[in-house]
Amino acid sequence: MPLHIVVDVRHVRDFGIGTYIRSLLHALAAIDRENRYTLVVLPEDAKTLAGLPPNFRTTTYPHDDSRYLNHIAFPVFLRRLAPDLVHLPLNRVPLFIMDPYVVTIHDIANLLFDSGSGLRTNVRRFLFRRGLLRARRVMAVSEATRRDVQDSLGVPEARVRRVYNAPNPEFFRPAATGEEPLERARILERYQIDYPFLLYAGNIRAQKNIPRLVEAFAVAREQLSQHPVYRDLHLIIIGDEISRYPSVRRAVIHTRMERMVRFLGFVPVETLRVFFESAAVFVFPSLYEGFGLPPLEAMASGTPVVASNVSSLPEVVGDAAMLVNPENVFDIARGITEVLLDDDLRCALIAKGKVQAARYSWERTAREVLEVYREAV
Repeated sequence: MPLHIVVDVRHVRDFGIGTYIRSLLHALAAIDRENRYTLVVLPEDAKTLAGLPPNFRTTTYPHDDSRYLNHIAFPVFLRRLAPDLVHLPLNRVPLFIMDPYVVTIHDIANLLFDSGSGLRTNVRRFLFRRGLLRARRVMAVSEATRRDVQDSLGVPEARVRRVYNAPNPEFFRPAATGEEPLERARILERYQIDYPFLLYAGNIRAQKNIPRLVEAFAVAREQLSQHPVYRDLHLIIIGDEISRYPSVRRAVIHTRMERMVRFLGFVPVETLRVFFESAAVFVFPSLYEGFGLPPLEAMASGTPVVASNVSSLPEVVGDAAMLVNPENVFDIARGITEVLLDDDLRCALIAKGKVQAARYSWERTAREVLEVYREAV
């Protein structure tokens, strides 16, 4: 019998979670014409998911999930929709949510890197754990995250499923032909980029380790100061604005890299693809990742990757990236310079990277999610 599944998509425009929501829904739409889906969106996002088939409809809800009112008002709203199952695509579970529901958990960084204390912090941690313990099923995006959920939060193994993410299909498009090279050149010219650059794309939260990335870049740039190509190497960071992160600003000033490090904020996916394809190396020195999607997107774009050797990243990137110790600035710098200067290594990483990225697909993810839906009800 067909199910009525309600999906909370109020984070559809977020940098990472938004990619997960959009990609999963389009993959579900391609393979599931039987179940009925209701997508709960904020009013300003009502047209974001246009083009889905008739068994997908949207309904607007006027409030995000950041307020305590969400714990009461949103469950009341959900009950009116009469779902067979609710899917929360991140672990922000309202206190009084109806049963049954499933949760996708992307990481437990909020617990590992939350240095706060007091009643509000304790309440937040209680809600984080309680939401997973009461879920019919928890979908963890990697084996590392599955272990974290079971070992650190005590969620029974029988209720946790590993369901991998996948890169945005946009990054698997064939190499540019026709007018596309001109468009790529126009985009780079618009951002005044006429030099080789390292690229980081993602959030700039504490666990992303951006201050050490800046320091490692400064070390690598000094080592390459006489190189005919890389002596003008720059670092481009796409993601949050630097003004929100004083430690990153201090690292840039301390290393005297103000003119060589650029923060571009968030960019459209078409522009991001151009940056992925144009970067000399994609560097991702994160201290903790639940999955680690940006390295795979860089690999799909044909760019060699330097990534951390901790958390889920070795699982996700396999032997297709240069793995480094994210707590050692000089090891990060070593990885960068080796990939830049060793042509055989670069070619091997590019070839392996494309194969590794292609192992993940949203179609497979959608089929596994459908199986979790069936288990949950």
